[in-house]
Amino acid sequence: MKIQLKATIAICLMLCVSTALLAEDINIKITKRYLNLPVSQAQGRGTMQFKIAGKEERSFKIRLAKDEVQYWVFCDMTTLKGKTISISYDGDGSGLSKIYQDDKIAGQDSMYKEKNRPQFHFTTRRGWINDPNGLIFYEGEYHLFYQHNPYEKEWENMSWGHAVSKDMIHWEELPTALSPDNIGTMFSGSAVIDYNNTAGFNRGNTPAMIATYTANSDAKQVQCMAYSLDKGRTWTKYSKNPLIDSKAKWNSQDTRDPRVFWYKPGNHWVLVLNERDGHSIYNSTNLKDWTFKSHVTGFWECPDLFELPIDGDKTKTKWVMYGASNTYMIGSFDGETFKPESGKHYFATGTIYAAQTITNMPEADGRRIQIGWGRVSHPGMPFNGMMLLPTELTLRTTKDGLRLFSVPVKETEQLFDKLNQWGNLKENDANDKLKEYNQSDRLRIKTTIKLSHATSAGLNLFGQHIIDYDMNFNLINGTFYSPEDMTSMELTADIYIDRTTIEVFIDGGAYSFSMERKPNLKNTEGFHFWGNNIDIKNLEVYSVKSIWK
Repeated sequence: MKIQLKATIAICLMLCVSTALLAEDINIKITKRYLNLPVSQAQGRGTMQFKIAGKEERSFKIRLAKDEVQYWVFCDMTTLKGKTISISYDGDGSGLSKIYQDDKIAGQDSMYKEKNRPQFHFTTRRGWINDPNGLIFYEGEYHLFYQHNPYEKEWENMSWGHAVSKDMIHWEELPTALSPDNIGTMFSGSAVIDYNNTAGFNRGNTPAMIATYTANSDAKQVQCMAYSLDKGRTWTKYSKNPLIDSKAKWNSQDTRDPRVFWYKPGNHWVLVLNERDGHSIYNSTNLKDWTFKSHVTGFWECPDLFELPIDGDKTKTKWVMYGASNTYMIGSFDGETFKPESGKHYFATGTIYAAQTITNMPEADGRRIQIGWGRVSHPGMPFNGMMLLPTELTLRTTKDGLRLFSVPVKETEQLFDKLNQWGNLKENDANDKLKEYNQSDRLRIKTTIKLSHATSAGLNLFGQHIIDYDMNFNLINGTFYSPEDMTSMELTADIYIDRTTIEVFIDGGAYSFSMERKPNLKNTEGFHFWGNNIDIKNLEVYSVKSIWK
């Protein structure tokens, strides 16, 4: 009986301790800019809640570190200074005591200098990023919004992160723009400037920046809107959200990623939405009330639809529609219906996904610029995912018909300084020239190779294929590619190597691909051209400046 009683008491004590840990709250009066939170991937996720005067301010999932802190994440508390917040956590609350406030982010002194931090690609300070959202140019600033988990380096708590730039190269990260609410978490979408005040949110001469986005819940995905009157720094969600609820119509949970733009000939807004098996087109005059018009099957997620001049001639244009995988169709568009005439084609493969083009570009500029998510991890880092280089898209006539070309924007040129250039080398000579650059953490290489007795040739970096060109089967790294001159034995490549990623643009942007940088640790070759008696007709090496201060 005594043994049973002792066991019962022990169990009760354990339950009490457990309950205390689960129920433990802390109160903090906010006097500093940041609240630093400890994270450990070894811990399970729990829900953390901030309350002010008993009212929920935010709620999110986090792997709160119990013992060893693997890395820190942060909350920008600028707007809550002077207020007292109550913090609760429904997991193991023993890590709550580690939370502290400071005017610095934990680890700020080493930020952007970390071992696996890309040096000329955008990455977030902390946490996870995926799809670019709401890309827009306004009053001298490029805005990059993006899918973001501020509280962990894995996917969760989908929010809209936010960064701005004057040149699409150097970015300043701002506080989170859109956070989850009672409708759902913040999935992908787009942004426009409502110059004509069609939605009625403008203030005097200040036009509203309007974001249209998907709110995701376990039940469904619906389309919502928010507006900003201070250049995207703060946002107000529309009180009558959602705008579109189409789950019942499509009998599908997959109704997401609204892409909105102004269609000038029809004097109305267009919204392209991925619904079940393709992209649907809606029209509106006020950005609030949307009417379904048509549907194109064959695409998945993250639609885009835009008009491009043919070979730079603005009097001759075609429309391009694509989805998250960067496959595209070329056709015509009358404001309501896209009619495919050619496709599906591809112009980029690899780690790129969910790319979006920038809206509201100045007419004098006229470029169609795209930024894609690079599905690349960064071992040992407190962040994950990245943005690939911004590229200009053009529509050109080729032997196969009209095709998209993609090259890094001219603004990237400020990053590069030529170190060396050689011509007409054999592969062994070229390999010798590149030896001094084998350990470079970032580099740009431009080269033209000519096959002779070889049916395949390429360039490796510590055993990893950067280029593997099989002329017999017309494959580059396993993907079909036929050069403009079908009998050509030459291939040009513009190669951008960062600490964790590699981007390659073939033959002036006719095809591009990206990959995670994964050297074979047992390989000692470094850069290594290979092939049977190939000629390296041109070889240029450039240093690359860091984009981080």
